[in-house]
Amino acid sequence: TARVTVNRIWQMLFGIGLVKTVEDFGVQAEYPIHLELLNWLAADFMDSGWDVKRLLKTILSSETYQRSSATIHTDFREIDPDNRMLARGTRHRLPSWIIRDQALTASGLLNARIGGPAFNAYQPPGIWEEATFGKKTYQQAKGEELYRRSLYVYWRRIVGPTMFFDVSKRQICDVKLARTNTPMHALTTLNDVTYVEAARHLAKRALLTEDTLTEQLDFIGMTLLARSPTAQELSIWQRGFERACTIYLSNPEEAKLLLSHGDSPRDQSLPLTSHAAMTNVCLMLLNLDESLSKE
Repeated sequence: TARVTVNRIWQMLFGIGLVKTVEDFGVQAEYPIHLELLNWLAADFMDSGWDVKRLLKTILSSETYQRSSATIHTDFREIDPDNRMLARGTRHRLPSWIIRDQALTASGLLNARIGGPAFNAYQPPGIWEEATFGKKTYQQAKGEELYRRSLYVYWRRIVGPTMFFDVSKRQICDVKLARTNTPMHALTTLNDVTYVEAARHLAKRALLTEDTLTEQLDFIGMTLLARSPTAQELSIWQRGFERACTIYLSNPEEAKLLLSHGDSPRDQSLPLTSHAAMTNVCLMLLNLDESLSKE
């Protein structure tokens, strides 16, 4: 039990377990590539009284976990393309539920309340009705409940939340993580109400916090990417903002439509054109590979 648990947590942090077949520890499973490490972590996990937080702290504070994923010698790519020897930091696409929580956190919308009943998040109409022959109707949550963490989103066994494009189907136990960048991924993170609304509120934060366009874009970069944009990135983001401003100046109804997504009200004190344009920029940055990946 300790080895299986440690292996699943290792997979969560590194993208792949010390035993690649996390769903199979039988005789046909992959032999542990770092057997002594797995045994030591499992023994320490038991000795600590099955303290998960302590196990996480042990792994996260290790030199191995803190290695950069950006620099790697060419020889390592040829010898160990899957990084099983952990010569570099891991880099993998985040699961959809973390991407949602990240967007809500960056926007300032996240309701961090712990515990309580599940809630019905945003969902296109008719999904439940079609799957249950009209016997079940979907009642979307209201107010702050909509912005609780993904952990509390309500699931039906046969119809999972539509915004979660890479999770298990719920009919069976599934511990092997799915990672995808299929069209469903982009369709969700570029168009789902959750992300458009999060982009709107992130834009609002930037416009209210900083004075100049450069400072506003730097604020967004620090909030989403934990770094300031490079000179080249800043130029691209500025051009994107200015292009969107030009479009929305001649199409104010389109700006109103964009800013109407989501149940939360728009801050009417902000100029319509600049708010819509900055929302476009924020939505673009929420979909950067750097925003969607763990590096």
